[in-house]
Amino acid sequence: MDMNEIKEIFFQECEEQLAELESGLLKMNDGDRDPETVNAVFRAVHSIKGGAGAFGLDDLVAFAHVFETTLDCVRSNKLEPGPEVMKVMLKSADVLADLTNAARDGGSVEASRSSGLVKELEALAHGELPAASSAPAPAAPVAKAPAASDDGFQPVPFSFDGFGEEEEAAAPSTFEVSFKPRRDLYSKGNEAALLLRDLSRVGEMSINCIMDGLPSLDDMDPEEAYFAWKIQIKPEKGEEAIRTVFEFAEWDCDLEIKMIEAEAKPAGEELPMIPVPFDLSALDDGPEMVAAETVNAAVEAAETATRVSKLAAAKAEKKESPAAAAAAAAAAAAAQANNAAGQTIRVDLDRVDRLINLVGELVINQAMLSQSVIENDATGTSAVNMGLEELQQLTREIQDSVMAIRAQPVKPVFQRMSRIVREVADMVGKSIRLVTEGENTEVDKTVIDKLAEPLTHMIRNAVDHGIESPEKRAAAGKEPEGTIKLTAKHRSGRIVIELVDDGAGINRERVRQKAIDNELIAADANLTDEEIDNLIFAPGFSTADKISDISGRGVGMDVVKRSIQALGGRISITSRPGLGSTFTMSLPLTLAVLDGMVVTVAGQTLVVPLTAIVETLQPEAQNIHSFGANQRLISIRNSFCPLVDVGRILNFRGTQANPVEGVALLVESEGGGQRALMVDAIQGQRQVVIKSLEANYTHVPGIAAATILGDGRVALILDVDAVVAASRGQSLKQEMSLAVAG
Repeated sequence: MDMNEIKEIFFQECEEQLAELESGLLKMNDGDRDPETVNAVFRAVHSIKGGAGAFGLDDLVAFAHVFETTLDCVRSNKLEPGPEVMKVMLKSADVLADLTNAARDGGSVEASRSSGLVKELEALAHGELPAASSAPAPAAPVAKAPAASDDGFQPVPFSFDGFGEEEEAAAPSTFEVSFKPRRDLYSKGNEAALLLRDLSRVGEMSINCIMDGLPSLDDMDPEEAYFAWKIQIKPEKGEEAIRTVFEFAEWDCDLEIKMIEAEAKPAGEELPMIPVPFDLSALDDGPEMVAAETVNAAVEAAETATRVSKLAAAKAEKKESPAAAAAAAAAAAAAQANNAAGQTIRVDLDRVDRLINLVGELVINQAMLSQSVIENDATGTSAVNMGLEELQQLTREIQDSVMAIRAQPVKPVFQRMSRIVREVADMVGKSIRLVTEGENTEVDKTVIDKLAEPLTHMIRNAVDHGIESPEKRAAAGKEPEGTIKLTAKHRSGRIVIELVDDGAGINRERVRQKAIDNELIAADANLTDEEIDNLIFAPGFSTADKISDISGRGVGMDVVKRSIQALGGRISITSRPGLGSTFTMSLPLTLAVLDGMVVTVAGQTLVVPLTAIVETLQPEAQNIHSFGANQRLISIRNSFCPLVDVGRILNFRGTQANPVEGVALLVESEGGGQRALMVDAIQGQRQVVIKSLEANYTHVPGIAAATILGDGRVALILDVDAVVAASRGQSLKQEMSLAVAG
């Protein structure tokens, strides 16, 4: 593995750490003060800083270091994470993400953004809270003189005779470090001896090795850590220099650092007793030699621990006791089972895509084989036929399992929206809170990747147009802070995403007038509330009075509609004046397979997505009613529903077919209404593998994709929304002619 591959893995891990950081900060912003949440946030920044340092990403390291220092103040309860503090923290997380992206893509971040936040973070770390916060600054810690140690240390007095008062005041403080490695420290390639050697370069120190936990050789686990160390050190650069030594091993050891000498004493006053782990008689050799000998002894003890572990492993291999071997095997199996529970592997997405394509081909070939056997086996009871039925079940399970590999929670996309809400709300001077639900709802990664753009447009639209200003909200009797709620849930084999705001709702009079001014509708058009609401999806439509960085150019909601339709989904609006609006998106869980109804239309085989079908029925003559020149309605349970001839819409035939001779499929349209699609016959229901028609041929109006049936024929997958839209007067015939001509 070369350095570029390692660097790419680092940036992939940065994405996970940034997501963890965002999630933790949002919890803290909502009032969560759980130490584990704060520690998770700190670890995320700490990990990014450590990895960036290994690759020489100085800008990222510098900012992460300041951010980490401020978070450490929160972690140690020196800084209260109030609203103003959290506002700085969230902005810092955004800049940290931008710096990470710039380091990966070769870009840059505006220096004024990062430098301004660095000053704010440093001010917070020094107890200077933002002006909007009235919380008192934390008091400086008061150090206490250490008590006599009972770990075998001998207290020895020392003094700085010959130094002036200024030099005494500037003398480095003494810290006591308790260091106990865990099992994971050695398994991850760290070594206690190397850490202690690095620590000895930080400042003058003395060490005592604690071996109380060392078992007998027969009971020793070669992979366990038994030794611990107590260290006293006077680092010239303070506590931060000590933590730097352990920054890559801090989470794999028990580490405690405390200051035992906080301030210099006046001249002539007796200084505190500092315990050191060596005999008093050794002082004749001088302090430098004593410290060096002590460090070397501790390092030798750490190296001895490694040799003893290897010896224990060798001795364990020579044991021939069956009972001991069985016990060891059982313990190993249990440990392996525990470790396997949370194990994951990184797999290139291209490999997963190839696997999914191969499974799709397997499904097609299995269907073709089954079709061939059925046609040649009239009884349907042969052993081959029964084996094929089992193969069909196994193939379906394999397909479901492979599709689950690509299933991912929508949480990363939802978390990205939090930043957009913050930034846009600051730009327009509004106070808005984003609430998310169903973040763990899983959907195909392809859908997730294409979901970010439409959601971004909708969020910006809700912040700019939907939520009122704090003054208007207060005048209307609402809370000054607006709320946007983003939810995801599974429903009927699809994922439904709802965006709800508690703003003013859609001003239908203004929307209607804008549509008339833009010549989208006639001045005397009689539109329902639903149709007026859907006008905001028209290309070039905007109700903004002036063009700004956020809106006014008429680009946004039409992009949302096209993006959702490209995913095979639908979007609808529900708005209540003065109370807010709800945008509902219904999307397929995957873009690779589809449960569909195979139908015949004018000699052509089509597949209608099963999720769009409400019910099927056989039309009767008395239920068919003519409307206008060429429109027909079908009566269904005392209500009338437009009847759409699919063959006529798709230009498969020139005249309309007799509805009584066909079958009607009642489907839900994009706006929530219903249409009855008339087909000639239903062949059956089956799961089909989706093949892109645009990638292999060209775009065909009214057709979403294609598939291969069991008999080897290509069947077209119907775009239900396009067909329904065409039945409203937007004919596909001209589009079809242009597509064929092209």
